[in-house]
Amino acid sequence: MNVNDIKKQATDKMAKSVESLRVNLTHVRTGRAHVGLLDAIRVDYYGSEMPINQVANVTLADARTISIQPYEKKMVQVVEKAIRDSDLGVNPATSGDVIRVPMPALTEERRRELGKLVHREGEDAKVAIRNIRRDAIQHLKDLLKNSELGEDQEKRAQDEVQKMTDKAIADIDKLVAEKEKDLMAV
Repeated sequence: MNVNDIKKQATDKMAKSVESLRVNLTHVRTGRAHVGLLDAIRVDYYGSEMPINQVANVTLADARTISIQPYEKKMVQVVEKAIRDSDLGVNPATSGDVIRVPMPALTEERRRELGKLVHREGEDAKVAIRNIRRDAIQHLKDLLKNSELGEDQEKRAQDEVQKMTDKAIADIDKLVAEKEKDLMAV
């Protein structure tokens, strides 16, 4: 493995960590409705677990209401039960073959709890980024020890790895700040 491989591998892993955080933050409920909230909920569809968006049409009726229309009439009760049993804290209402999921306003206490959750997710992502940096620097030191790399090259590569780390952590801070802003907006 050479220096470019190490840097490319570290960059890819850091990007995946930031993207993973972005996905995790979409599952944190804010006061507004968005269809991504239901992505984690799975329903039993002919013996296999499927995400709701694969057995129903999921749209936004308005800023605080998600509308779900299952493709098959018999799936209405199954989807409604899966949403009710989830940990989202919402109460779906069925009218005919359409399920409406109103998003209740968040209390100040719940907003603070979710803010702490967002911070924890951000810190976990930062730890992952720092671990990637540590591994990359260790690989560079191994190359130096095996005389495959000069000290100047190793130092330059370490500086580049540090810059990649700083950029990834800045991206994480930006994502966390945006989510907190969404949470605190009434």
